[in-house]
Amino acid sequence: MSQAPIRFDDGSAYERGIGVWSRLAGQVFLDWLAPSLGFKWIDVGCGNGAFTELLVERLAPSEVQGIDPSEAQLVFARARKGASGVEFRQGDAMALPFDKARFDAAVMALVIFFVPDPAKGVAEMVRVVRSGGMVAAYTWDMLGGGFPFDPIQVEFRALGITPPLPPSVNASRMNVMRDLWSNAGLQAIETREITVQRTFADFDDFWRSSTITGSIRPIVAAMSASDVEGLKSRLRARLPADAAGRITYSARANAVRGAVPE
Repeated sequence: MSQAPIRFDDGSAYERGIGVWSRLAGQVFLDWLAPSLGFKWIDVGCGNGAFTELLVERLAPSEVQGIDPSEAQLVFARARKGASGVEFRQGDAMALPFDKARFDAAVMALVIFFVPDPAKGVAEMVRVVRSGGMVAAYTWDMLGGGFPFDPIQVEFRALGITPPLPPSVNASRMNVMRDLWSNAGLQAIETREITVQRTFADFDDFWRSSTITGSIRPIVAAMSASDVEGLKSRLRARLPADAAGRITYSARANAVRGAVPE
C-alpha cells in the first residue's frame, strides 16, 4: 500500500517530531562549517525555523532570510523568539526572490530531497551568494537507514506498508550531493557524515513525538487499533528501553559544503 506525498503543514507538530532532531544535527553541521560571524544568510526551505534559530543564536548574522513554500510552517517560524530579526517569506527554492550575490552564505537544512529539481535549487543558491561565499546543506541519509523515523518505517514495510519518500530522495546520497555541488561549479567541496543521538523519556514519549509528523501520522491514523498495537509491540522490541525506561537511538545525515568561485 503506497501513501500520499509527504506534507509539513503543522509547525508545532514538526517541531516536536523532527525539529529536535534537526537542531541536534544542525549544531554539528555549524561546528563543521565554522563560518565567520556577521554573515548575510539565506536559509532555503527553512520550514518552521528550527535551523534558522540556530543561525541567529550562534552566528550573530547581519541578515537572515528564510524561504519556504509552506505558509503554515512560516507562521510558526515567525513566532520563534530565538529567530528575532529574521525575515521569513513564502517562496520556491528553485526561483529565489533575490538578486545575484546578495548573501555571504546559503544553506539547505534537511530540504534538498524535497526540491523537485535539486540541481536547479543548488544553482539558485550559487546565484544569490557572492564570490568566495559558502553554499552548504545537510540531509538525512534516507536510503542508508539514517532517517530518524527509520525504525518505524522498517516496521511499516514489514506490515506491507510502503512509507512515502521525498520526491528527490536520491539527492540524500553523499555521492549525489557531491556531484550536485561539483556540477554547480562550486569549489573546495567537502562532505561528511553527521551522527546524532536522541533520548526519549519512555516509549510513550517516543511514540507521541514520532507519530505526530506529516510522514508518519496519516499512516498510523489509517491503521486499525489492533495493527497499531502490533506496531507498538514490534517497536518496543526493536528499541529496547534502559533500566529507567528511556529509549535512545541515533540518526545520521550527510552534509556538503563548497565555495562560490572568486
